[in-house]
Amino acid sequence: MRVFVTGASGFIGSAVVQELMAAGHDVLGLARSDASAEALEQAGAKAHRGSMADLGSLEGGARKAEGGIHLAFNPDFSKFKENCETDRLAIEAIGEALSGTDRPLVVTSGLALLAEGRVATEDDPPVPVSSTYPRASEVTALALVPKGIHVSIVRLPQVHDRDRQGLVTYLIALAQEKGLSAYVGEGRNRWAAIHRLDAAALYRLVLEHGAAGGRYHAIAEEGVSLKDIATAIGRRLGVPGAAARDGRCGAAPGHAAGAPRGAPRQPGVPRRLLCERIAVRLRLTPKDRGLFLAAGARGSGAIRSRRGERYQRSAAEHRRESRPAPRCRA
Repeated sequence: MRVFVTGASGFIGSAVVQELMAAGHDVLGLARSDASAEALEQAGAKAHRGSMADLGSLEGGARKAEGGIHLAFNPDFSKFKENCETDRLAIEAIGEALSGTDRPLVVTSGLALLAEGRVATEDDPPVPVSSTYPRASEVTALALVPKGIHVSIVRLPQVHDRDRQGLVTYLIALAQEKGLSAYVGEGRNRWAAIHRLDAAALYRLVLEHGAAGGRYHAIAEEGVSLKDIATAIGRRLGVPGAAARDGRCGAAPGHAAGAPRGAPRQPGVPRRLLCERIAVRLRLTPKDRGLFLAAGARGSGAIRSRRGERYQRSAAEHRRESRPAPRCRA
């Protein structure tokens, strides 16, 4: 099918584009700039000029496609409320174009604040929209189901590869700056994680086989403790790992040391549920390197602060170079 993808030239989106094309799909990727358009064309996809703020361009791209994957989201936490509103309007615009078609649309959501004090499951409803948590991606998307759109949700955790580790990138940079790899309190805050290539495979499978209104946790590692992450980073950089004290690490109370202020904590997600809903129903088993190997890998791009680089290497090449993580058992 022809798939309209927002965020198509981004960190996760570029892998999704490769995954879709490898499976025989045609990709129409949203491109805000000449550089993004060129990257998409070089990857073998077609570029559709527009932006998240240009609702007409989103509707136009969706109307040209037989399905859609919405990945774009501005991660600037200083403008979180504004970015959440842009995201809501974008989902509504794509939905307007697909209304009554029963075409598949996969919308991205998150795991933050999904469950406090317990593991989060795919059966948990979305976090209610409020002034403290204004992200309405999932609520907005699910409201499209009665309008004749086959909407499914992918809830993303910490996403990484061997060159970039999401929020862990901030921890690495802070450890380099402070000479200490720190964690908050006892370091029990847990982050779920997945390699970007495994996430890309999940997006394709949900597009092809996902249930209308279905929620899918993109989880390969269910709950890596912040203390373990800090220890791995410290070992790689040759600096001590310790609890943050006296503001030495610049950590915001209640958040991971070094993570952007306003970034919610990541709850743990049970691997058992991952296997039931993804490995069994969608026949996906995570197989790329885990967060520990990515964060502490020799030659890690994040340790060299290679932020902002475009990742156009093919998924096949990445898979040849990736060390397999333990498979979960269904």
